[in-house]
Amino acid sequence: MTLLPPFVPHDGRAATHSGFHKRVLYLDSSVLAPGLAGAAVDEPDMRDPVLRRRIDQLHLVLDRPGEEFEAESRLALIQDRLRQHLDRHFREDSAPPRRVADELRQLLDSRLATGITLQEAGLLLGSHPGHLVRSFGAAFGLPPHRYILSRRIERARALLLTGLKPADVAAEVGFHDQAHLHRHFKRHVGVTPGVFANGRSPAGNGGAVRERMHYAAAPPVDR
Repeated sequence: MTLLPPFVPHDGRAATHSGFHKRVLYLDSSVLAPGLAGAAVDEPDMRDPVLRRRIDQLHLVLDRPGEEFEAESRLALIQDRLRQHLDRHFREDSAPPRRVADELRQLLDSRLATGITLQEAGLLLGSHPGHLVRSFGAAFGLPPHRYILSRRIERARALLLTGLKPADVAAEVGFHDQAHLHRHFKRHVGVTPGVFANGRSPAGNGGAVRERMHYAAAPPVDR
């Protein structure tokens, strides 16, 4: 990776005759403090597989509408990694990880339908967004955005079984739109919301219903 501070000239030429392809993220001063520009000028090239993977993940998620919380979470981890490279005085957040994780989970549960930004959560809990993400993953084995997704899918299943239409379910549980619900529901449950809703039948006893479902393999945990 190459980090280029603002107003630093560069020719953009490749070192080989075949040229190269590049992807770019533009960060403002709220993400990376201007005071770190000097260190970036001194050592702009970074060979860091973890940072490389996180940047790739952020590029991928930015192509998908409705995934703003995941994008913000991934950017927070990139921010922390860059600060570790550039800031000689970098220190980890001192807030106890387990307490932070528990408080964040309670906050996410209370804002499941309306959503919350990671920045807002950090202000409410008095912790840096990157520390929130790392603490949550260490405590529960999955990042906050996947926790929210699983809770919304769980809630969507319950509402679909009451006969609510998929479009109304999407709005009720906090998905961006019906297509957003459709994509994640099929990935996690194995069928579309419509098929899931139509695959139930009266059990004939006390108004209970019988579900016919296929569960797709769970996605790998990414911290």
